[in-house]
Amino acid sequence: MFGLERMRALHAVATHGTVAAAASALHVTPSGVSQQLAKLEREAGQRLLEPHGRTVRLTTAGHVLAGHAAGILARVEKARSDLELLREDITGPLRIGAIPTTVHALLPPVLAALRAQHPGLEVTLHEGEAEETMPRVVDGRLDVAVLESWEHRPVAVPPTTSRTTLLSDVADLALPASHRLAHRKAVDLAEVDDIPWIAWCAGSGCYDWLAHVLRQQGMDARISCTVGSYPTQLALVAGNVGAAVVPRLGRDSVPDGVRILTTRPALNRTIHAINRAEDDDRGAIRACVDALATAADRFRNLA
Repeated sequence: MFGLERMRALHAVATHGTVAAAASALHVTPSGVSQQLAKLEREAGQRLLEPHGRTVRLTTAGHVLAGHAAGILARVEKARSDLELLREDITGPLRIGAIPTTVHALLPPVLAALRAQHPGLEVTLHEGEAEETMPRVVDGRLDVAVLESWEHRPVAVPPTTSRTTLLSDVADLALPASHRLAHRKAVDLAEVDDIPWIAWCAGSGCYDWLAHVLRQQGMDARISCTVGSYPTQLALVAGNVGAAVVPRLGRDSVPDGVRILTTRPALNRTIHAINRAEDDDRGAIRACVDALATAADRFRNLA
């Protein structure tokens, strides 16, 4: 019904404010933009622009259609980018850094897809936390980092990088089955004040996050074990060593002797892919981020 170039003209006017500015952005004449808009109004059967002083502004119908135009143009650009990936000869090194839970859950299908679709890529994978991988992306030692950002302690993303949100996740409380609260379905974290905590490795963002959350609940962060593996943390919980908070993405199974409870407040995190903004159009980066987004689709209902 609506021609793509006419939608592009409306989007340009909505973005740049005037017909003249829209024409400059589209590298056409103002009369050319006006003609496209006139045709679009006839197709829509409604006025899309109205006089405003010496210039024009969008009507309510114009704003509605401009919103749809933005979405349509974005999808067209994504389709063009996807088609370019099919014909691009994507080769050379691709260096990925990722937090352990995503190395386990996301990266196997991602690496398999990249190998099948782009055999000329030389992919290497480094496991590491955000405090290690983020600087390596910024200085060029890594191309893509997959990292987490906790709701109660969000990660700071440098302005020189681009961020793609992959999925949301939540961490639950793991208690020994013999604990006085283990029969519950949900607990206030402040109630868990009679047992040591098992945390990620000292000095890591996850360790600092847990200590921060416990302090917010008015608790002394009595951390007795620091272990860089969620399955090992769960094994320690099963052994009645302490309590732990374990993200659902990092939990394939729960051993006997462990009970999983939801928490108040909820412990939410978001998984992001980070790359240098200057590399957004690089074929290998686009292929990697697209593969990560596809792999993340099956985990989108974790939170």
